[in-house]
Amino acid sequence: MNNFVFCTPTKVFFGRGIEQSIGENIRAFGAKKVLLHYGGGSVKRNGLLDKVINSLNASGLPFVELGGVEPNPKLSLIRKGIALCKSEEVNFLLAVGGGSVIDSAKAIGVGLANNCDPWDFIETKTAPDKCMPVGVVLTLSAAGSEMSNSDVITNDETHLKRGITSEAVRPAVAFLNPENTFTVSKFQTGCGIVDTMMHTLERYFTGDADCDLTDRLAEGLLIAVRDAGRAAIANPEDYNARATLMWASSLSHNDITGCGKNRKFPVHKMEHDISGVHDNVAHGAGLAVLFPAWAEYVLEYDTMKFAQLAHRVWGAEMNFDHPEVTAREGIRAMRAYFHEIGMPITMKELGITPDDYAEIIEKTTLDGTTLSSYLTLGPKEMLDIYRLAE
Repeated sequence: MNNFVFCTPTKVFFGRGIEQSIGENIRAFGAKKVLLHYGGGSVKRNGLLDKVINSLNASGLPFVELGGVEPNPKLSLIRKGIALCKSEEVNFLLAVGGGSVIDSAKAIGVGLANNCDPWDFIETKTAPDKCMPVGVVLTLSAAGSEMSNSDVITNDETHLKRGITSEAVRPAVAFLNPENTFTVSKFQTGCGIVDTMMHTLERYFTGDADCDLTDRLAEGLLIAVRDAGRAAIANPEDYNARATLMWASSLSHNDITGCGKNRKFPVHKMEHDISGVHDNVAHGAGLAVLFPAWAEYVLEYDTMKFAQLAHRVWGAEMNFDHPEVTAREGIRAMRAYFHEIGMPITMKELGITPDDYAEIIEKTTLDGTTLSSYLTLGPKEMLDIYRLAE
């Protein structure tokens, strides 16, 4: 197990009815004037936005609103948010939504705290050391951004989708009520299940020395998500299933399932450019297609680890004489599960053809960039993985 620092300062309020306490609780984090940040109309239609506003009003907290966050949150709206917060003297950002809304708020917070364009950190490959405080009212169990040190945004001028990683962007507080995910569509629920699993699996397969405790924590989370995912797809208002998925999305990306390992996230980085170029592709859907193909490609470099996952999580019989047989059965079972919960499992289902590969790979390998995995992934290796995903 490698040395590590584990710090998750986000204070979490979990359960039914927590919206009533939002105003008083963010006051404790120094909120004096709030940016209420959200996406489309769903938080208005289901009444959640009104609940949040009522809580802010009851606590005497002034606020300004900025809606319109899209999937793969856009730099243009983030810049608009920075300007709005400066003119309104906002000092606390409250994201009401899923990962895209949270990441948009984080980027606004980075720009405000550092008096810069947040894309500057991406271009210079540096990390900010401060961010305006961010709070979260979560509506989608998926990205885990409500407790993570990650912030992924899209430059809508260049179609580059890139991330900022910094302890500064972990939210100060998160309000997690599983009831707020009851109306999430089956497709988006499936995308969230995959994204949660991937945040753990990308930490699981790193090639690091033995980390049995961390592995078993990861496997337990994956099994719980697997089963709760089936239950939530079958009954969207199954509170316990939704609660499991919501808490798992947070734990999967707050680093507890990766302690002692060096995270690399090659599949996420490849998928970011798929959904950066093809804005209609949901992140979780892209991961459902790419991850099994990547697993096939790197299987020989960590065969026993892939066999371990297949046996412990997907129920494959362990073949100690030929562990590659078990490992491949696990990959087949993973694909079958993704298909079962309504996810695409081929590039064609994403609407991507071989003619699109070159443009996507060009984005990923910009300025000679390669991805660290069990082997270095350059243009040839990425193309091979895309072909395995057809």
